[in-house]
Amino acid sequence: MAVVSEETMTDIVWALIHEADGPKGRVYGVSFPDFPGVASGGRSVDEAIARGRETLAFHVAGLIEDNEPVPALRTLEELRADREVAREMRDVRRVCLVEVPFELPGKPVRVNISIEDRLLDAVDRAARSRGQSRSAFLAEAAREKIKGAA
Repeated sequence: MAVVSEETMTDIVWALIHEADGPKGRVYGVSFPDFPGVASGGRSVDEAIARGRETLAFHVAGLIEDNEPVPALRTLEELRADREVAREMRDVRRVCLVEVPFELPGKPVRVNISIEDRLLDAVDRAARSRGQSRSAFLAEAAREKIKGAA
């Protein structure tokens, strides 16, 4: 069962941070056990995580575009029970496991709402001007409002 923050609708994806000596000093890699082959890196842990999140977002968008299933996220306990992840984590001086907040897409659900007619006209005009559907515009506005409240 994935860990989800109710306030932000954000899932927790576990990442392995790998530390190594590079030609210009320390470098850090990030990989995601639940998404084999998705990896990135940076000159700092923060940079590696940020780049990793971008790489993961690109990968998940590609899965969705290709109608491929998005892997189920595992809990920390499930990851620790995975022999390959446990093997990688044995090198405690160079590898650590961290939480990476990430918004996995959900499935669309049809809803019926009431809204003032003039407000709906304004929503439709704003959505058209951005090249969005009404649903996409309202979902984006809701996400922004929720993030701003957190």
